[in-house]
Amino acid sequence: MNDRFFSLQLFARVARSGSFSVAGREMGISQPTASRIVAALEKQIGVALLVRTTRAVTLTEAGSDYLSRIESILTALEEADHAARGTGELRGILRVATSSAFAIRGVLPRLARFTDQHPSLRVEFILNDDRQDLVGESLDVALRIGVLNDSTAVARKIGTVHRVVVAAPGYLARAGTPSVPGDLADHTNIVGPAGRVMEGWTFRRDGKARTVRVEGRFILNGSDAAAAAAVAGLGILSTGELSVMSELETGRLVRVLPDWEMGSADINVVLPAGRASGIAGREEPRGTHCRLKGAAESKPRAFASAKPVRPRECALPASISSAAARRAVSAQSRIVTGRLCRRSPRSGGT
Repeated sequence: MNDRFFSLQLFARVARSGSFSVAGREMGISQPTASRIVAALEKQIGVALLVRTTRAVTLTEAGSDYLSRIESILTALEEADHAARGTGELRGILRVATSSAFAIRGVLPRLARFTDQHPSLRVEFILNDDRQDLVGESLDVALRIGVLNDSTAVARKIGTVHRVVVAAPGYLARAGTPSVPGDLADHTNIVGPAGRVMEGWTFRRDGKARTVRVEGRFILNGSDAAAAAAVAGLGILSTGELSVMSELETGRLVRVLPDWEMGSADINVVLPAGRASGIAGREEPRGTHCRLKGAAESKPRAFASAKPVRPRECALPASISSAAARRAVSAQSRIVTGRLCRRSPRSGGT
Protein backbone atom coordinates (compact mmCIF):
# COMPACT_ATOMS: atom_id res chain seq x y z
CA MET A 1 0.00 0.00 0.00
CA ASN A 2 2.87 2.37 0.84
CA ASP A 3 3.88 3.01 -2.77
CA ARG A 4 4.94 6.43 -3.96
CA PHE A 5 1.72 7.26 -5.81
CA PHE A 6 -0.45 6.38 -2.81
CA SER A 7 1.86 8.36 -0.53
CA LEU A 8 1.52 11.44 -2.73
CA GLN A 9 -2.25 11.10 -2.89
CA LEU A 10 -2.42 10.76 0.87
CA PHE A 11 -0.11 13.71 1.49
CA ALA A 12 -2.25 15.91 -0.78
CA ARG A 13 -5.37 14.94 1.13
CA VAL A 14 -3.75 15.58 4.51
CA ALA A 15 -2.48 18.95 3.30
CA ARG A 16 -5.91 20.04 2.06
CA SER A 17 -7.95 18.73 4.97
CA GLY A 18 -5.43 19.54 7.71
CA SER A 19 -6.19 16.20 9.30
CA PHE A 20 -4.67 12.72 9.17
CA SER A 21 -7.97 11.28 10.35
CA VAL A 22 -10.00 12.88 7.56
CA ALA A 23 -7.43 12.00 4.90
CA GLY A 24 -7.12 8.45 6.20
CA ARG A 25 -10.88 7.97 6.13
CA GLU A 26 -11.03 9.24 2.55
CA MET A 27 -8.24 6.87 1.52
CA GLY A 28 -9.60 3.90 3.44
CA ILE A 29 -6.85 3.61 6.08
CA SER A 30 -6.51 4.38 9.79
CA GLN A 31 -5.14 7.61 11.21
CA PRO A 32 -1.94 5.99 12.56
CA THR A 33 -1.28 4.34 9.20
CA ALA A 34 -1.79 7.62 7.39
CA SER A 35 0.66 9.36 9.74
CA ARG A 36 3.29 6.65 9.23
CA ILE A 37 3.00 6.76 5.42
CA VAL A 38 3.42 10.53 5.28
CA ALA A 39 6.34 10.36 7.73
CA ALA A 40 8.00 7.80 5.45
CA LEU A 41 7.46 10.12 2.48
CA GLU A 42 9.11 13.00 4.37
CA LYS A 43 12.04 10.75 5.26
CA GLN A 44 12.41 9.68 1.66
CA ILE A 45 12.39 13.27 0.42
CA GLY A 46 14.63 14.46 3.25
CA VAL A 47 12.53 17.42 4.38
CA ALA A 48 9.56 18.08 6.66
CA LEU A 49 6.40 18.72 4.65
CA LEU A 50 3.98 19.18 7.53
CA VAL A 51 3.92 20.79 10.95
CA ARG A 52 2.01 18.61 13.39
CA THR A 53 0.43 20.01 16.54
CA THR A 54 -2.33 18.75 18.81
CA ARG A 55 -4.74 21.20 17.17
CA ALA A 56 -3.88 21.15 13.49
CA VAL A 57 -1.69 19.88 10.69
CA THR A 58 -0.27 22.63 8.49
CA LEU A 59 2.14 22.82 5.57
CA THR A 60 5.73 23.91 5.89
CA GLU A 61 7.07 26.23 3.22
CA ALA A 62 8.69 23.24 1.53
CA GLY A 63 5.45 21.29 1.86
CA SER A 64 3.43 24.03 0.21
CA ASP A 65 5.80 24.15 -2.74
CA TYR A 66 5.84 20.36 -2.97
CA LEU A 67 2.04 20.19 -2.95
CA SER A 68 1.72 22.69 -5.80
CA ARG A 69 4.14 20.62 -7.89
CA ILE A 70 2.64 17.17 -7.32
CA GLU A 71 -1.05 17.95 -7.85
CA SER A 72 -0.69 18.25 -11.63
CA ILE A 73 1.27 14.98 -11.58
CA LEU A 74 -1.46 13.22 -9.60
CA THR A 75 -4.11 14.45 -12.01
CA ALA A 76 -2.08 13.30 -15.01
CA LEU A 77 -1.61 9.83 -13.51
CA GLU A 78 -5.32 9.55 -12.76
CA GLU A 79 -6.08 10.54 -16.36
CA ALA A 80 -3.63 7.94 -17.65
CA ASP A 81 -5.29 5.22 -15.55
CA HIS A 82 -8.67 6.25 -16.82
CA ALA A 83 -7.57 6.33 -20.45
CA ALA A 84 -6.24 2.79 -20.06
CA ARG A 85 -9.58 1.61 -18.68
CA GLY A 86 -11.38 3.18 -21.63
CA THR A 87 -14.63 3.89 -19.76
CA GLY A 88 -16.55 7.02 -18.87
CA GLU A 89 -16.97 5.99 -15.25
CA LEU A 90 -16.11 8.38 -12.43
CA ARG A 91 -14.51 6.91 -9.32
CA GLY A 92 -13.10 8.05 -6.01
CA ILE A 93 -14.53 10.54 -3.51
CA LEU A 94 -16.33 13.70 -4.60
CA ARG A 95 -16.60 16.19 -1.71
CA VAL A 96 -19.48 18.57 -2.36
CA ALA A 97 -20.22 21.74 -0.40
CA THR A 98 -23.64 23.35 -0.49
CA SER A 99 -26.45 24.50 1.79
CA SER A 100 -28.63 21.92 3.48
CA ALA A 101 -31.74 23.33 1.80
CA PHE A 102 -30.26 23.10 -1.69
CA ALA A 103 -29.00 19.58 -1.04
CA ILE A 104 -32.39 18.41 0.23
CA ARG A 105 -34.51 20.17 -2.36
CA GLY A 106 -32.21 20.39 -5.35
CA VAL A 107 -29.52 17.73 -5.36
CA LEU A 108 -30.54 14.62 -3.43
CA PRO A 109 -33.78 13.99 -5.37
CA ARG A 110 -31.66 13.90 -8.54
CA LEU A 111 -28.65 12.04 -7.19
CA ALA A 112 -29.63 8.36 -7.52
CA ARG A 113 -29.76 8.27 -11.31
CA PHE A 114 -26.36 9.92 -11.52
CA THR A 115 -24.62 7.70 -8.96
CA ASP A 116 -26.15 4.58 -10.54
CA GLN A 117 -24.14 5.46 -13.64
CA HIS A 118 -20.94 5.69 -11.58
CA PRO A 119 -21.02 2.88 -8.98
CA SER A 120 -17.38 3.44 -7.95
CA LEU A 121 -17.98 7.11 -7.09
CA ARG A 122 -18.55 8.11 -3.48
CA VAL A 123 -20.18 11.48 -2.76
CA GLU A 124 -19.58 13.25 0.54
CA PHE A 125 -21.72 16.31 1.29
CA ILE A 126 -20.54 19.09 3.58
CA LEU A 127 -23.72 21.03 4.32
CA ASN A 128 -23.74 24.55 5.69
CA ASP A 129 -25.78 27.64 4.85
CA ASP A 130 -22.60 29.68 5.35
CA ARG A 131 -19.93 29.62 2.64
CA GLN A 132 -17.30 26.92 3.13
CA ASP A 133 -13.56 27.31 2.51
CA LEU A 134 -13.07 25.10 -0.55
CA VAL A 135 -9.30 24.79 -0.21
CA GLY A 136 -9.07 24.75 3.56
CA GLU A 137 -11.76 22.06 3.89
CA SER A 138 -10.41 19.94 1.03
CA LEU A 139 -13.57 20.31 -1.03
CA ASP A 140 -13.80 19.32 -4.69
CA VAL A 141 -16.80 21.40 -5.71
CA ALA A 142 -19.40 23.76 -4.26
CA LEU A 143 -22.93 24.57 -5.35
CA ARG A 144 -23.57 28.20 -4.49
CA ILE A 145 -26.45 30.60 -4.89
CA GLY A 146 -25.75 34.32 -5.03
CA VAL A 147 -22.77 36.58 -5.55
CA LEU A 148 -19.37 34.90 -5.88
CA ASN A 149 -16.52 36.72 -4.19
CA ASP A 150 -13.51 34.47 -4.85
CA SER A 151 -11.86 35.72 -8.05
CA THR A 152 -9.40 32.79 -8.08
CA ALA A 153 -12.05 30.07 -8.21
CA VAL A 154 -13.50 28.46 -11.32
CA ALA A 155 -17.26 28.80 -11.73
CA ARG A 156 -19.99 27.86 -14.14
CA LYS A 157 -23.49 29.24 -13.95
CA ILE A 158 -26.09 26.48 -14.18
CA GLY A 159 -29.25 28.34 -13.29
CA THR A 160 -31.06 31.25 -11.70
CA VAL A 161 -33.39 31.23 -8.73
CA HIS A 162 -35.93 34.01 -8.18
CA ARG A 163 -36.65 35.60 -4.80
CA VAL A 164 -40.24 35.57 -3.64
CA VAL A 165 -42.29 36.72 -0.65
CA VAL A 166 -44.46 34.02 0.90
CA ALA A 167 -46.68 33.37 3.88
CA ALA A 168 -49.01 30.70 5.20
CA PRO A 169 -52.71 31.12 4.32
CA GLY A 170 -53.51 31.01 8.01
CA TYR A 171 -51.21 33.91 8.78
CA LEU A 172 -52.71 36.04 5.98
CA ALA A 173 -56.24 35.24 7.14
CA ARG A 174 -55.28 36.39 10.62
CA ALA A 175 -53.10 39.41 9.82
CA GLY A 176 -54.32 40.47 6.40
CA THR A 177 -52.61 40.38 3.00
CA PRO A 178 -50.18 43.18 2.03
CA SER A 179 -51.17 44.98 -1.18
CA VAL A 180 -48.03 47.12 -1.54
CA PRO A 181 -44.46 46.65 -0.22
CA GLY A 182 -44.93 49.38 2.38
CA ASP A 183 -47.58 47.27 4.11
CA LEU A 184 -44.84 44.87 5.27
CA ALA A 185 -43.94 47.32 8.02
CA ASP A 186 -47.23 46.40 9.72
CA HIS A 187 -46.55 42.66 9.57
CA THR A 188 -44.43 40.13 11.40
CA ASN A 189 -41.51 39.24 9.15
CA ILE A 190 -39.15 36.27 9.03
CA VAL A 191 -35.54 36.80 7.98
CA GLY A 192 -33.60 33.84 6.57
CA PRO A 193 -29.90 33.44 5.66
CA ALA A 194 -29.94 35.79 2.67
CA GLY A 195 -31.98 38.43 4.47
CA ARG A 196 -29.42 38.75 7.25
CA VAL A 197 -27.02 40.55 4.91
CA MET A 198 -29.61 42.63 3.03
CA GLU A 199 -30.17 46.31 3.78
CA GLY A 200 -33.84 45.82 3.03
CA TRP A 201 -36.27 44.06 0.72
CA THR A 202 -36.19 45.68 -2.72
CA PHE A 203 -39.21 45.38 -5.00
CA ARG A 204 -39.51 46.35 -8.66
CA ARG A 205 -42.53 46.97 -10.86
CA ASP A 206 -43.07 49.00 -14.02
CA GLY A 207 -39.42 50.03 -14.09
CA LYS A 208 -39.49 51.49 -10.59
CA ALA A 209 -37.74 50.14 -7.49
CA ARG A 210 -38.82 50.44 -3.89
CA THR A 211 -36.81 49.26 -0.86
CA VAL A 212 -38.54 48.46 2.39
CA ARG A 213 -36.53 48.18 5.58
CA VAL A 214 -37.67 45.02 7.32
CA GLU A 215 -37.04 44.25 10.97
CA GLY A 216 -37.38 40.52 11.39
CA ARG A 217 -39.03 39.23 14.50
CA PHE A 218 -37.75 35.75 13.68
CA ILE A 219 -34.19 35.55 12.36
CA LEU A 220 -32.91 32.15 11.24
CA ASN A 221 -29.61 31.08 9.69
CA GLY A 222 -31.11 28.11 7.81
CA SER A 223 -33.35 28.28 4.74
CA ASP A 224 -35.35 25.18 5.68
CA ALA A 225 -35.92 26.53 9.18
CA ALA A 226 -37.09 29.85 7.75
CA ALA A 227 -39.51 28.05 5.44
CA ALA A 228 -40.79 25.98 8.36
CA ALA A 229 -41.37 29.16 10.37
CA ALA A 230 -43.44 30.57 7.51
CA VAL A 231 -45.47 27.35 7.19
CA ALA A 232 -46.15 27.53 10.92
CA GLY A 233 -47.77 30.91 10.38
CA LEU A 234 -45.14 32.94 12.22
CA GLY A 235 -44.94 35.66 9.59
CA ILE A 236 -43.97 36.69 6.08
CA LEU A 237 -40.76 35.39 4.52
CA SER A 238 -38.62 36.50 1.59
CA THR A 239 -36.52 33.65 0.19
CA GLY A 240 -35.44 31.91 -2.97
CA GLU A 241 -38.33 30.24 -4.77
CA LEU A 242 -36.41 26.98 -4.80
CA SER A 243 -36.43 26.91 -0.98
CA VAL A 244 -40.23 26.89 -0.84
CA MET A 245 -41.07 25.08 -4.07
CA SER A 246 -42.88 22.14 -2.50
CA GLU A 247 -44.69 24.36 0.00
CA LEU A 248 -46.03 26.53 -2.83
CA GLU A 249 -47.07 23.48 -4.83
CA THR A 250 -49.01 22.02 -1.90
CA GLY A 251 -50.55 25.33 -0.83
CA ARG A 252 -48.90 25.38 2.59
CA LEU A 253 -47.46 28.73 1.49
CA VAL A 254 -48.76 31.26 -1.01
CA ARG A 255 -47.14 34.15 -2.80
CA VAL A 256 -47.41 37.63 -1.32
CA LEU A 257 -47.13 40.72 -3.56
CA PRO A 258 -46.93 38.51 -6.69
CA ASP A 259 -47.05 41.52 -9.01
CA TRP A 260 -43.77 42.81 -7.63
CA GLU A 261 -40.36 41.35 -8.53
CA MET A 262 -37.55 40.90 -6.01
CA GLY A 263 -34.77 39.98 -8.41
CA SER A 264 -32.88 36.72 -8.71
CA ALA A 265 -29.62 35.01 -7.80
CA ASP A 266 -27.34 32.88 -9.95
CA ILE A 267 -26.72 29.22 -9.13
CA ASN A 268 -23.09 28.30 -9.80
CA VAL A 269 -20.90 25.22 -9.69
CA VAL A 270 -17.64 26.44 -8.11
CA LEU A 271 -14.27 24.70 -7.94
CA PRO A 272 -11.13 25.75 -6.06
CA ALA A 273 -8.37 26.92 -8.36
CA GLY A 274 -5.17 24.98 -8.69
CA ARG A 275 -5.97 21.74 -6.93
CA ALA A 276 -6.56 18.17 -7.97
CA SER A 277 -9.88 16.50 -7.38
CA GLY A 278 -10.37 13.21 -5.61
CA ILE A 279 -12.28 11.78 -8.56
CA ALA A 280 -11.04 10.21 -11.75
CA GLY A 281 -12.94 9.93 -14.98
CA ARG A 282 -13.46 11.31 -18.43
CA GLU A 283 -14.83 14.77 -19.01
CA GLU A 284 -18.02 14.84 -21.04
CA PRO A 285 -18.37 18.51 -21.97
CA ARG A 286 -20.55 17.98 -24.97
CA GLY A 287 -23.06 15.87 -23.09
CA THR A 288 -23.06 18.32 -20.22
CA HIS A 289 -23.62 21.30 -22.49
CA CYS A 290 -26.52 19.49 -24.15
CA ARG A 291 -28.15 18.91 -20.77
CA LEU A 292 -27.60 22.53 -19.80
CA LYS A 293 -29.00 23.74 -23.09
CA GLY A 294 -32.08 21.57 -22.71
CA ALA A 295 -32.59 22.89 -19.20
CA ALA A 296 -32.31 26.48 -20.36
CA GLU A 297 -34.85 25.96 -23.12
CA SER A 298 -37.46 24.79 -20.62
CA LYS A 299 -37.41 28.28 -19.00
CA PRO A 300 -38.76 27.33 -15.58
CA ARG A 301 -39.45 30.06 -13.04
CA ALA A 302 -37.63 28.61 -10.06
CA PHE A 303 -34.58 27.58 -12.07
CA ALA A 304 -34.74 29.95 -14.96
CA SER A 305 -31.47 29.86 -16.90
CA ALA A 306 -29.02 27.01 -17.20
CA LYS A 307 -26.83 28.42 -19.95
CA PRO A 308 -23.12 28.35 -19.03
CA VAL A 309 -21.77 31.87 -18.59
CA ARG A 310 -18.73 33.69 -17.24
CA PRO A 311 -19.75 35.14 -13.85
CA ARG A 312 -18.10 38.47 -13.21
CA GLU A 313 -16.88 37.41 -9.80
CA CYS A 314 -15.44 34.03 -10.87
CA ALA A 315 -14.17 33.82 -14.42
CA LEU A 316 -14.46 30.50 -16.22
CA PRO A 317 -11.43 30.15 -18.49
CA ALA A 318 -11.92 28.83 -22.01
CA SER A 319 -9.83 25.80 -21.12
CA ILE A 320 -9.68 24.74 -17.49
CA SER A 321 -6.19 23.47 -16.72
CA SER A 322 -7.23 20.85 -14.17
CA ALA A 323 -8.85 17.81 -15.73
CA ALA A 324 -10.24 16.91 -12.33
CA ALA A 325 -11.91 20.31 -12.10
CA ARG A 326 -13.52 19.80 -15.50
CA ARG A 327 -14.82 16.42 -14.42
CA ALA A 328 -16.29 17.80 -11.23
CA VAL A 329 -18.08 20.58 -13.14
CA SER A 330 -19.49 17.97 -15.49
CA ALA A 331 -20.52 15.70 -12.63
CA GLN A 332 -22.28 18.43 -10.66
CA SER A 333 -24.00 19.81 -13.75
CA ARG A 334 -25.54 16.40 -14.31
CA ILE A 335 -26.60 16.15 -10.67
CA VAL A 336 -28.27 19.55 -10.51
CA THR A 337 -29.70 19.79 -14.03
CA GLY A 338 -32.84 17.66 -14.20
CA ARG A 339 -36.12 17.77 -12.32
CA LEU A 340 -35.57 21.30 -11.07
CA CYS A 341 -34.83 22.50 -14.60
CA ARG A 342 -38.05 21.01 -15.92
CA ARG A 343 -40.50 22.02 -13.23
CA SER A 344 -41.91 25.32 -12.11
CA PRO A 345 -43.72 25.66 -8.79
CA ARG A 346 -47.29 26.75 -8.92
CA SER A 347 -47.72 29.78 -6.76
CA GLY A 348 -50.86 28.64 -5.02
CA GLY A 349 -53.31 31.36 -4.07
CA THR A 350 -51.97 34.03 -6.46
